[in-house]
Amino acid sequence: MTPSDVAKMFCVDPKTVTRWANDGKLASIRTPGNVRRFSRQQVEYLMYGGDARIGK
Repeated sequence: MTPSDVAKMFCVDPKTVTRWANDGKLASIRTPGNVRRFSRQQVEYLMYGGDARIGK
């Protein structure tokens, strides 16, 4: 999922999603083009009250 996709789910700005990733609150991967992507499963887990922090 893109930062915009995640932002729509949480009703926040995409920059907020990027900040969450930078702060380690939401894990992401980088594509070869250096674009950030998020796992739908992890985003939904976080959305429903889980802990999606990196390494948790």
